[in-house]
Amino acid sequence: MIAELGTYSLILAMFLSILLSVVPMVGAQRSSLLLVSYARPLTIGVTFFVGLAFAFLVYAFLTNDFSVEYVANNSNTALPWYYRVSAVWGGHEGSLLLWVLTLAGWTLAVALKSKALPLDIIGRVLGVLGIITTGFLSFVIFTSSPFERLLPRSPAQGADLNPLLQDFGLIVHPPMLYMGYVGFSVAFAFAIAALLSGRMDAAWARWSRPWTNVAWAFLTLGIALGSWWAYYELGWGGWWFWDPVENASLMPWLVGTALIHSLAVTEKRGVFKSWTLLLAIFAFSLSLLGTFLVRSGVLTSVHAFASDPARGFYILVMLAVAIGGSLLLYGIRAAQVKSDSSFTLVSRETLLLVNNVLLTVIAFTVLLGTLYPLLIDALGMGKMSVGPPYFNALTVPLGALLMVALGVGALVRWRQTDATQLFKRLIGPLVLAVVFGVATMMIRGGEGWDHWTYVGIILAYWIVFCALVDLYDRAGKRSGSLFASLKKLPRAYWGMHLAHLGMAVLAVGIAMVSAFTEHRDMRMAPGDRQEVGQYVFEFKGIEHVEGPNYTSDKGVINVYQDGQLYEVMTPEKRLYTARGNVMTEASIDAGLFRDLYVALGEPLEGGAWAIRLQFKPYVRWLWLGGLLMTFGGFLAAMDKRYRKMSQRDAKLA
Repeated sequence: MIAELGTYSLILAMFLSILLSVVPMVGAQRSSLLLVSYARPLTIGVTFFVGLAFAFLVYAFLTNDFSVEYVANNSNTALPWYYRVSAVWGGHEGSLLLWVLTLAGWTLAVALKSKALPLDIIGRVLGVLGIITTGFLSFVIFTSSPFERLLPRSPAQGADLNPLLQDFGLIVHPPMLYMGYVGFSVAFAFAIAALLSGRMDAAWARWSRPWTNVAWAFLTLGIALGSWWAYYELGWGGWWFWDPVENASLMPWLVGTALIHSLAVTEKRGVFKSWTLLLAIFAFSLSLLGTFLVRSGVLTSVHAFASDPARGFYILVMLAVAIGGSLLLYGIRAAQVKSDSSFTLVSRETLLLVNNVLLTVIAFTVLLGTLYPLLIDALGMGKMSVGPPYFNALTVPLGALLMVALGVGALVRWRQTDATQLFKRLIGPLVLAVVFGVATMMIRGGEGWDHWTYVGIILAYWIVFCALVDLYDRAGKRSGSLFASLKKLPRAYWGMHLAHLGMAVLAVGIAMVSAFTEHRDMRMAPGDRQEVGQYVFEFKGIEHVEGPNYTSDKGVINVYQDGQLYEVMTPEKRLYTARGNVMTEASIDAGLFRDLYVALGEPLEGGAWAIRLQFKPYVRWLWLGGLLMTFGGFLAAMDKRYRKMSQRDAKLA
């Protein structure tokens, strides 16, 4: 009965989403406030029934209802309850339902938090979101229902959840990633609403800006969590492999980063309107492309779902309609997209334009490297792979230029800046960055310092010192004490610099872990010792462990520092009994400035094992940088000026 109720809930949600797609749109076109006013109640109804369907699926997992095929394929009676909940989005059908629930949640948030906006604008925004919701609900109902019955023969225990996904990372990573992916639909909806209404002034950019910041922050957090999960769960010790599915999340993040900067320029200066509209369209389109890559069956990846290609074709059609329809609308309305002001070569607008160009070029580079092998394979021209050498060779120099522009952009002013004065302001941060970079190299010492490592460290210092100069200038112009002046700076300003600081921390992490990681893949028998990174690892032997749904060979490795026992590390090789999968569970001694990483390989003759030992300096700074950027995005979105200006815009409308 639960499965049938879930299906009925989805059908009702789809019916309401169709009404949401049509009624407020017609009302906005006819200037009928009555029709437009139905948008919010319809949104509440869609969210309620999608949430109800999701709750039914969670209940089916918690009660081990293996008469539901999706539950039988992704759960087991021995699975801990918290993994049963996360198993809801551990497969294709459930993850699509999570996607729709997230979309409904975003739509409801817009409906409830945008009451100050003109009714015609909010009607069009919710109408566009209703169209997107209808498309995904039809996809779930007709091709990917998680409520299909497995009758009359239901398994007694279930096939179990993929062991790779039986981890805390699965509990938090997909929801955060989806919040970012789907959040860009709001920016897309505001862009389409602006094109439909012809109202492409600073107000619509101001309305869209906090929503875009929140979506970008969630996507940043989702990517960081995915990198962290791959690092400790897959047993290879890497944090980014340029996997096509990893790239699928990076591309909308890059375009979304350009979008939040472009929105700032459109709001403050009335320029870059074309950029902003196109970036909003492409950010959401790349999110849909990521969905297609993960679910179409064209990729083989630990991140991808092995799905029917017909499902991928459905999403491909949705992608074609979204991109084609929105670009057609843009082409029709392009003549009305005019800038309201001008700027000189030496200005913040110019630096943000450079920022947009660099981010877009990086995104295109990643897109080309991701899709080119698929295109070659589809044309029957053989199989090929595009790996880290291609991506690193192109993205690292472009990323360095982006960091240069980031530092300069903090010190230029809107519209026009005196070049001589700017040069004087930049000299101090440049000299300090070089001096601190050289000092870091001398203190760190050792081999591994190539030119890109040195450049990365200098640019990280460059961003920090440029931000400090700007902070001092801003606070110094206000009356009162320095502390009181700092408190008066808006949250959006603090959020910007916090995100930029996160980029600097990320750059340090990338530079240091890439240059100074030490690793050994070796055979170790009980009693063998190996030195890595000033630590001595001694293999003591193997212990047998019985888990709730697995058996494990747990290695015991003593770690010594300066002749004293420092830590006991216990990597595991687990056999999950339901599916017979063997998984590696690395043992990690984490620290702010370095990680010790140990993973078991295969058993060898004479009681020996293949063991991977790694010393990874500053690897935690990768995810610390991601967290700082995430907090920066959220802080910027909470700026009180957005709410006050939206209320003012509504009164003027």
